Amino acid sequence: MYEQPYIMRKLDQNLKVSVVIPCRNEIMYIARVLESILDQNYPKEQMEVIVVDGMSIDGTVDILKEYQNKYSFIKYLENEMQVTPNAMNIGIRNATGDVVVRMDAHSIYPKNYISRLVEWLIWLDADNVGGSLITKPARDTLEAKAIAHAMSHPFGVGNAYFRLGVNNPKQVDTVPFGCYWRKVFDKIGLYDEDLVRGQDNELNSRLEQKGGKIFLVPDIKTEYFPRDTLKKAWKMYFQYGYCRPFVNQKLGRPATIRQFVPMLFILSTAFFLLLSTYNIFFLYIALLELGLYFFIALMVSSKISFSKKNLSLIPTLIITFLGIHFSYGLGYLKGLFETFALGRSPNVTMKDTPLTR
Repeated sequence: MYEQPYIMRKLDQNLKVSVVIPCRNEIMYIARVLESILDQNYPKEQMEVIVVDGMSIDGTVDILKEYQNKYSFIKYLENEMQVTPNAMNIGIRNATGDVVVRMDAHSIYPKNYISRLVEWLIWLDADNVGGSLITKPARDTLEAKAIAHAMSHPFGVGNAYFRLGVNNPKQVDTVPFGCYWRKVFDKIGLYDEDLVRGQDNELNSRLEQKGGKIFLVPDIKTEYFPRDTLKKAWKMYFQYGYCRPFVNQKLGRPATIRQFVPMLFILSTAFFLLLSTYNIFFLYIALLELGLYFFIALMVSSKISFSKKNLSLIPTLIITFLGIHFSYGLGYLKGLFETFALGRSPNVTMKDTPLTR
């Protein structure tokens, strides 16, 4: 069992923390996340909250102005580019804290979230620390529930430990909503503004290449609300896959091995189907591969559904798993072609990509 750090109370009440929140059109969520920050047990006189708004048109700015007028440590800045890496860079450039904590508008944070991150950052001598995501349905629908379950299971997301959780501090390749020393950005640079998707992975890979240490810690858990429809989830995963080859090109290497699995599954199935036009034996191999996939999807979906006492989840879960795997794999193939064959960067616009999601 890990030894919990409690050095914050003794040594580091004077560390100033800058919280940076990228947002756009978050009228339903922004007040909730700000109230979550106001409820933090970290000293407010040692905090600043910088909300970087991507030119919202739904009333979000009116709420931000109310909080800015009421609390001196909360301010909002404008992000004309409207996408996340630009928002983060604006926030970091304006941050005056020793520590920078990225927070997301679609999450709920425990009241000791910031203090525990700072404790672990010091205790582990880390450059970036983060906690696990407890993925919750965005709505009370079968679709939303299936998406949340699929994004919390190894069959859906592989060995993404921040989605699965850990029992002890674990050095990893990335964490969600990281807590960084401000000086880290002076060393490795800011977020890559070419990357509408995958900017956190690219930044953390760059940090690792420079000898930095990233830790996922066990006692910090954030409730996260993902896409609420299958169409939105599939589109998001297509964009994740689409941008990944460009991230790899920038890094000069793949950030993770798990990213190749959906693409290889699609390629191998297509390859055997193509060969089956010459020899029916290969059709059986392709059907066997697809049959094995659907069998595993059925078993996993059934187990989840039985545990939730909701058997109606089974078909929706199978479709969700299939959708996120195939959309990611197809996106990856498109990204490979455009990045290496056409030599261009991903074409993902703000219209296609909500800022904070």
